[in-house]
Amino acid sequence: MEKVTGIGGFFFRVKNADALNAWYEQHLGIRQVAERDEDGSWWQEAGPTVFASESASDQAGGPDYAWRINFRVRDLEAMVAQLRAAGAAVEVDDTIYPNGRFAHLRDPEGNRIELWEPAGADLVRPPD
Repeated sequence: MEKVTGIGGFFFRVKNADALNAWYEQHLGIRQVAERDEDGSWWQEAGPTVFASESASDQAGGPDYAWRINFRVRDLEAMVAQLRAAGAAVEVDDTIYPNGRFAHLRDPEGNRIELWEPAGADLVRPPD
């Protein structure tokens, strides 16, 4: 069976795309979409990715939000410190889970972002 090889893009509607794209680049290091296709896209590092649907009562960010995004980070403490220094309100989950540690924040338009420092089985790529 042919399989997809990863997430090729994540697109969502916002009020001010230019400002929000700049915020994601400045604070999370996600390269903005280039003006020309020839200039390339943001490349993420290989690693675990969760793809899961959630009911409205689950963690999708509340009834006003239809999605949330989870970004893998190498060093959760360093990322949290960087974001807080820039004025972002970041909540770190005190629980250390078998699959890692998590923190939560919202972008300037209120969209929920989850940060994940993987651990345990998620640090080893399973066989295809």
